[in-house]
Amino acid sequence: MSTLLPLPFALPLLVAALGMVVRNHRRLQRALTAAMLLGLIGVGAGLVAATSGGRAIAIDVGDWPGGLAITFVSDGLSALLVLTVTVSAALALLFAVSRDEDRHPLFHPMVGVLLAGVLGAMLTADLFNLFVMFEVMLIGSYVLLTLRGGRRQVRAGVIYVTVSLLASTTLLVGIALLYGTAGTVAFADLHGIVAEVPAAAVGASLVMAAIAVKASLVPMHSWLPRTYVEAAPGVTALFSGLLTKAGVYVLYRLYSIVFAGDPSYQQLWLTVAGLTMVVGVLGAVGRGDMRGILAYHMVSQVGYLILPLGLWSLAGLTAGIVYLVQYVLVKGALFVAVGTVETLTGTGRLKELGGMVRTRPWLALSFLLPALALAGIPPTSGFVGKYLLIRAAFLDAHWLAGAVAVVVSMFTLLSMIKIWNGAFWGELTDRSRREPLAARFGLRPVPAGAAGDDGPAVQKAPTNARVAGMVTPAMIVSLLVIVLGIGAQPLIELVEPAAAALLDPSTYLEAVRSL
Repeated sequence: MSTLLPLPFALPLLVAALGMVVRNHRRLQRALTAAMLLGLIGVGAGLVAATSGGRAIAIDVGDWPGGLAITFVSDGLSALLVLTVTVSAALALLFAVSRDEDRHPLFHPMVGVLLAGVLGAMLTADLFNLFVMFEVMLIGSYVLLTLRGGRRQVRAGVIYVTVSLLASTTLLVGIALLYGTAGTVAFADLHGIVAEVPAAAVGASLVMAAIAVKASLVPMHSWLPRTYVEAAPGVTALFSGLLTKAGVYVLYRLYSIVFAGDPSYQQLWLTVAGLTMVVGVLGAVGRGDMRGILAYHMVSQVGYLILPLGLWSLAGLTAGIVYLVQYVLVKGALFVAVGTVETLTGTGRLKELGGMVRTRPWLALSFLLPALALAGIPPTSGFVGKYLLIRAAFLDAHWLAGAVAVVVSMFTLLSMIKIWNGAFWGELTDRSRREPLAARFGLRPVPAGAAGDDGPAVQKAPTNARVAGMVTPAMIVSLLVIVLGIGAQPLIELVEPAAAALLDPSTYLEAVRSL
């Protein structure tokens, strides 16, 4: 089974290269991407089966001696995330294709490059290779962000690439300092080095700070809401399930191995998690556009995802992984739902919308259930994850952290109600009326893509089949959040050994050292 480990990195790159060869044949590009995603889902499922129960597998790529070989390793956490983010990417791409966002010949190749970087980061066992994976992610994400070519997209791209390059430089400096003090950058040789070699703490801290930027932790978060809202809706949905989640995964892995869960850092993690929750949710409450609200919630929810680093207990880590798995899908579904609204009406501004529950009830439902999951309302999967997190915080007597998580959930619900009331409830507005009436005549005098596209255009209204394709990903997730909410026990049982392996990474390390 270890022979599967290079595929999540190699297969998307191969498909990206083939996509460039057939760049003038969009149907063939779509077929290649679909085949890639199906293959990756199969590989992810195989890795989950191979690593269940706390097992780990590893492989060296190439006939290189120890210390130089490119090593891939997977345990329960990385395998589960490989599967989850691939499913999330498949749903986002179904939405993007339904919106015809893949008109540019670079779209499908760059999706492959982005996936290769994200999945490679989740499987690498070497800090320098981790740096390489993040740079691969940067290439794909920057091109996808700016494909539409408008002024605002280019400006957002400049912000994104500038922040990313600064973080990458910091990451490289931290890796160099660790190499200078430890003589290696392999995870297996860095276990607990921060406590054993105090000088290594500087390098390790720089590495963690750089990853914190990529995960959008406060106070290094402002780049995310300024850039994600300018991408095409399908690209935003794709980013939401991939980019910051890769950063969160790396924070878990490095704190488990390099810092060995050093308790002296736990209060820092609790503080950063609380601030990230609060600042993100307040930013969301203050926005008046749907994607802006959701972008700030990406910041806020990352606070929940790193809260387990401050708890560093079996209950806390289990809760964090359960919440992470369902959140990857929920956030993508929300961006799909609001992106569909933007496509149908030409705007994401709440003051111009209203009453769409009457014209598009299935679209309203596809937003409502993931929104309830994001706020942690029963019987959704989000309730299970947040309940487990808050319970773990209170069990460890972290009363303030638990209380902040509860209060932020209430504000999250308020902002979801704000979108619901603004876009779906209330009286029909001119924008909301326009789509179904114009659709009868086959015309739609609104911006060519979603809110944020440059210049008006008159185009054919989306057919019912295309609208169904746009809504289907969110409806699938809506079903999943109820299934995982009511029947969460199998997921918890699958996740618990992965959480235990973070507390005691001996199996992970032994799999690498035995190569």
